[in-house]
Amino acid sequence: MIIYNVTINVQEDIHDKWVKWMKEEHIPDMLDTKKFTRALMTKVMVKEPMGGITYSVQYTAESKEMLERYYSEDADDLRARSKPFEGKFVAFRTELEVISEQ
Repeated sequence: MIIYNVTINVQEDIHDKWVKWMKEEHIPDMLDTKKFTRALMTKVMVKEPMGGITYSVQYTAESKEMLERYYSEDADDLRARSKPFEGKFVAFRTELEVISEQ
């Protein structure tokens, strides 16, 4: 199992609109690709010196191959849909391999 983690720092002036978009549009669109089995959105509780509010969204994929399919078939389109928020957020993406779940 692979977790595709996207950590996003969002400027406060667009925060509420961005959270609504994430919950009602972007995360459902990600799940609609059928490349991910679930998504977990969390708020990072550490105050950033640069300001803004930080979130981590973890998308679970069954395999690295499924994540690679997302990159090749869906990523460009889904990332382009964030255009209304362009310049108002910073995103950092990480791939995690699940070793153990207890």
